[in-house]
Amino acid sequence: MSEETHNQDGTPTDSHGVSGKGAAAPHLPHRLLNDPNIPKHQQLREILEELCTTQLQPGDMLPGERVLEEEYGVSRITVRRAIGDLVASGRLKRARGKGTFVAHSPLVSRLHLASFSAEMAAQNLAASSKILSSSRGPAPDDISDFFGTERGTQHITLKRLRLGNGRPYAIDNGWYNSVFTPDLLENDVYNSVYSILDRVYGVPVTQAEQTVTAVAADEETAKLLDVTPGSPLLRILRQSVSGGKPVEWCVSLYRTDRYSLKTLVTRSEDL
Repeated sequence: MSEETHNQDGTPTDSHGVSGKGAAAPHLPHRLLNDPNIPKHQQLREILEELCTTQLQPGDMLPGERVLEEEYGVSRITVRRAIGDLVASGRLKRARGKGTFVAHSPLVSRLHLASFSAEMAAQNLAASSKILSSSRGPAPDDISDFFGTERGTQHITLKRLRLGNGRPYAIDNGWYNSVFTPDLLENDVYNSVYSILDRVYGVPVTQAEQTVTAVAADEETAKLLDVTPGSPLLRILRQSVSGGKPVEWCVSLYRTDRYSLKTLVTRSEDL
């Protein structure tokens, strides 16, 4: 049984400096920091990057500062500078009172038309969903207006927690036009709804308008996304059509540390 020690911030670790959750301690690469042409903090940073790539997964705790000092014969200042560089680059993330962890790589959306499942697959992440609610009922007036149906018309609503490699990324709260998708919920909506729209109903999403805003997580949302209440979230309203047929109205809430938007901006001829 390993001897229990504590990190600088007071969190318990085993003799290898990792949290005691039953996970095996990483095997630190045995390497001398003796290259006179490269600062020691940079040599240590490269070792830690290798550790994050080959042994640790996003969310895993980094070995404690004391362990790194003893293993590589460097000062606390050198260790903290190496870790600080990796935090600044987004490779590591500090959690106050808990320790330093391997950061999650954010899912990058380039504002092209793609489902969540397709975006995840493009970045080698396994997409899955947890259905939070699903029903058929009267849609809010603005949604009925978008669908072009009489107010009070029953449409299909589906709320899902979207996961990447088993970790929460977003909450999708979508309405689907029952004129074109009368029995949508009888399909496998745990996976891509866009695929179902195309394959089953012949109404593939061909165009969408997205509106992006920032909101703070309420307690219920924070619990689902595993963030602190009040944390900033991206709110994306997507209104999707299929060749002019309005098929989807969806509001998604994304964790900002696991999702980012990227777009190409070009100069207007009118400037």
